[in-house]
Order: sequence, then C-alpha cells, then structure tokens
Amino acid sequence: MKNRSKGICVMKALKLWNWIISFLFIVTFAACSTESGGGTLSLSLSDATTDEYNAVYVTIEEVQVREGEDRRWKVVTFPDKTYNLLELVNGVREQMGITELQTGHYTQMRLMIGDDPDNGINVLSESHEYANYIIDHNDDYQALKIPSGLQTGIKIVHGFDINEGQTTELILDFDASRSIVKAGSSGKWLLKPTIKVLDTEEYSVISGTVKNSDQEPLRGVLVSAQISASGAADEKEKVVVQASTVTDENGSYTIFLESDTYNIVGYKNNYNPGCARIETVSGTTYTENFILSAASTGTMKGEVRIDGGDYENYVTVSIRQSAGCGDNIDQIEVKSINVANGGDYDISLPVATYTVVASSYGEDTQVDDDVEIMADSATITDIVF
Repeated sequence: MKNRSKGICVMKALKLWNWIISFLFIVTFAACSTESGGGTLSLSLSDATTDEYNAVYVTIEEVQVREGEDRRWKVVTFPDKTYNLLELVNGVREQMGITELQTGHYTQMRLMIGDDPDNGINVLSESHEYANYIIDHNDDYQALKIPSGLQTGIKIVHGFDINEGQTTELILDFDASRSIVKAGSSGKWLLKPTIKVLDTEEYSVISGTVKNSDQEPLRGVLVSAQISASGAADEKEKVVVQASTVTDENGSYTIFLESDTYNIVGYKNNYNPGCARIETVSGTTYTENFILSAASTGTMKGEVRIDGGDYENYVTVSIRQSAGCGDNIDQIEVKSINVANGGDYDISLPVATYTVVASSYGEDTQVDDDVEIMADSATITDIVF
C-alpha cells in the first residue's frame, strides 16, 4: 500500500548533540594528526545494483574506523544522508567525506545506519518517509527494518594503511540486491547490508556493452563478476558473486574489481545468459561485450520456511546453471533472492535445467541439482529448513 504521509519528525536534540560532539572530535583529531604527521582518508559510496526496484534508499549517519589493536572507534565522517543506491552504478560514486588520520594500519570500519531520513526528495519527487526503504515497480514504498544485531553498526573487516602526506581512497561498494530481504510472514522487509571495500590503488575495471541478436543495446542487463570455486566444501561457496551492475540505456556497464579470475555473467529476463572468463590485474582496464539471445521462459516459485526461526531469519536462494565461460564450463549464478521466514518467491527463468542452492545462517546448505523450467509453466520448489 502507498503511504504518502508528509510528516517527517524533527531530529531529536540528543542526536544533534552527538553530531556536534563527533564534529568537534574530528576537528580536534585532524589537527593533532596534522601536527604529528598524518595522511588523508577519502571515502566514497557506490552500488552493486539490482533491477528489481525503482529505488533503494539507505541513510548512512556516520562512518567510524579502528586502528590496529585499539579498541576505540574513531568517527571519520558523518554524512547523515539518504542515498539512492541505484543511482550509484557504472562508475558513479558519491563522495562521503575526506578526513585527516594519523599514519598507521587501520583494521576495521563501521557504518552507522540512520533512523531519520534527510530533507531531500526521492525519485517520485516526494519527501523521504523512511530512512531506509525501497520503491518497487508499482511505485509502492516498503520500509526496510534493520535487524536487532546491526543496531550497533555494520562492521567491515578490511585493513587499510594511512601513509604520511598521502591520500588513501576507498570505495564502499554497497550490494543492494544482496542486502534486501523480501518480507516473510511478518510482512516486514529487512535490510541486511552487504558491503565490500575497494582500494582505488588496487582495483581493475571491466566495461563493455550488451546487445540483443539484432545488435540493439539492452538496458537493465544484470552484469556480475563471479568467482568459481568448484572445490569449496560448502555448495553455497562454489559460486561467489563479487560485484554486479546494471546496463544503462546504451547497454553499457562498468565494474570495479580486485585482481582475480572472474566469470563475467550477463543476464536479463527473457534472455539466455552470457558468460566470459577474465583474469584481471590491478590498474588495468578490460573490455567485454555480450550478445544475448531471446529465450522462452517459465517460472520457479515456492514457499520458504525455517522451523523454529523468527521473522529476522531468512533464506538465500541461488539459482545456477552450467555455462560456457571462455574455454571453461562452469556453474554460474543466474539469479539470487533473499526471502524471510514464512515468505514466498516467484522467479521468471529461461527454459533450462537449474541447480537451486538454498542457505540460511546456522543451517546446512540445501541443494537441488535437477530443477527443470519449462515454457509457460510453473515449477514448484518449496524450501524448508
């Protein structure tokens, strides 16, 4: 249901006071760092995006870091801004802050997700009604609830160095598609942020275009960089999606990646997926173009249940198939969805035989190796833990 209430709460005095204290701390700490010899940390935000929604809004209140064995958290920036993650794709980045830090090795970062939206407007030219929410393809709002375990912030274990007189530039890559959990029996959608950190000195770039068989650009193709690890003990780890983006109106895409060997997969509803294998080296730019062929489709649907679980428990459903990626035949992920306990799913897929990998925290991974999708038919695959 749409909710267009314009009443946005005024910030609480305590929250404002905390910002003032944080600001004074940063100014004081920066001055001390400059005097004792320090460097600069630059933070920006990007998104490994999804085509499932019209907009995904997340409010980031502040970012903190921890140095070495120091147990204290230091506030480095407080953007307190509501971001539409779907605007931060294909190389577009939003500057979050630049600050001075003492030289040294920093081991962790923590993002504090806000409870109050900023004063901006959304893609429907309306004020933000929630701090964290999605707008679906029907222009309906769905608030995203932060699970209780993340109220103290999202910890990111990624070390980085601050060197004297130098700037360390980090990109926080927020994976919207893997961070949203579809509502279960409670009716509440969840935000379980999946974020990775990229150092601009270490990443490589893959870009290209995706077209159909008539050489027309395809907009909205999900292009993902996947690592194949067939020897992994847990089935869910045999295909790991490292980054993803969606093509623009020209069929173009850009992905930032750390050095590794990837299967680059292009997929769009009503088309067969394409795959190419690329080994990347830091500081290098690669081009990979795709031609996708139209496909007959059917649907995979079912219910998700975790016996004894509560509404914050969820299942990740990864739908995979074998594909030619360069000279290799590898398993690739075609689609993935998070579904909360008691919910259901309904996914359109090209006609083919798939492997369904279902995983949930604290549970053994379930695998169904022979799920056949037939044209204009529904295949029922219930998942029960």
